[in-house]
Amino acid sequence: MPDLITAVEAVDVRFPTSRELDGSDAMNPEPDYSAAYVTIRTSAGNEGYGLAFTVGRGNDVEVAAVRALAPLVVGLPVEEVLADLGGFSRRLTGDSQLRWLGPEKGAIHMAAAAIVNAVWDLYGRRTGMPVWRLLAELSPEQLVDLVDFRYLQDALTRDEALEILRRAEPGRAERTARLLEHGYPAYTTTPGWLGYDDEKLVRLSKEAVAEGFGQIKLKVGADREADERRMRLAREAVGPDVRIAVDANQAWGVQQAIDWMASLVRYDPYWIEEPTSPDDILGHAAIRRALAPVKVATGEHTHNQVMFKQLLQAGALDVLQLDASRTAGVTENVAILLLAAKFGVPVCPHAGGVGLCEMVQHLAMFDYVAVSGTTEDRVIEYVDHLHEHFTDPVRIRDGRYLAPLAPGISAELHSRSREDHRYPDGPVWRGETGR
Repeated sequence: MPDLITAVEAVDVRFPTSRELDGSDAMNPEPDYSAAYVTIRTSAGNEGYGLAFTVGRGNDVEVAAVRALAPLVVGLPVEEVLADLGGFSRRLTGDSQLRWLGPEKGAIHMAAAAIVNAVWDLYGRRTGMPVWRLLAELSPEQLVDLVDFRYLQDALTRDEALEILRRAEPGRAERTARLLEHGYPAYTTTPGWLGYDDEKLVRLSKEAVAEGFGQIKLKVGADREADERRMRLAREAVGPDVRIAVDANQAWGVQQAIDWMASLVRYDPYWIEEPTSPDDILGHAAIRRALAPVKVATGEHTHNQVMFKQLLQAGALDVLQLDASRTAGVTENVAILLLAAKFGVPVCPHAGGVGLCEMVQHLAMFDYVAVSGTTEDRVIEYVDHLHEHFTDPVRIRDGRYLAPLAPGISAELHSRSREDHRYPDGPVWRGETGR
């Protein structure tokens, strides 16, 4: 009997991060970090885990979206799915009735990401490899077979993608060994949440430098005078040689972003992240032209590979920030990494949240080993929240991510954490509503 996918389960898991204002920014002043947590089960007793990250009540919608996609998955033979993961992804994103809600954006696309990532986790567990290494050991031909080139060919052809991968192929083993020994550079957002007072900002900034981080990030965009003060305090705390990125979380209009950033330039910001609407490609391009040499970074809310293609074609970003669960998971992110390599733009993934650090490290490490072949000007975001809830949490040493060794994509929650934080009936949430 073939091994079949027998269930796609979705659980609403939420953490009360708003109580300490962890994760607070100009657009999300009191977020409760949440996850539509997916478990895929098979008839042979195997499991895979994935999730889509949200910040509270939107998780109701996200869990419903996963459940809406589940009938497209249940009953499929596992071997056939794993043999054609590109086709499997297109099955989820191309369903005509659910595609109408996007297409390829929003809650349905994120639900596809949670399921796709869970299938990659299952694949990693079956092979005994972490997903970064599983990807890095696929042939260039297998990797390009993951990509849907239909809307990309004016920017990236299959032959160009093959050339990128074949060019990196000879150094894979050496880079794998280097990664396992030294890890991957990280930066930390932990000091910079908007709800933290000045004392906490300064203390955490100094601690970040002492822990080996060469870059920190501050949230900005709610109060101009406060932003100037906080940037001054952070610069004094870390000194002139540590990079400070700033993140407006979409708070500004285009000219407002240019004007606001003019008051922060004296403190040498490395990049401005999400300065305006994530959908405004031409706005990002205008901001980039006006603020150079300050870099423009964006991508955590970019819906799909087509939008990334246009951001790159328009010269609208200096730093591409892909996300593990905004686009359709590992499979679509392979295409985005190839686009970034074609345009020579460094990838610094968005992380933090619930499980994003755990999942996105696999994408950056795969990129280093098998696509770009470099970590120059590349860092993975790190936020020191909620890792204790995962069975294979991220490991940081001297400001670097250590390569995960356990099979899968590192997204499995401890069962106790899942049950305690299940919304609304887990022990953490009993008696509270409407969060």
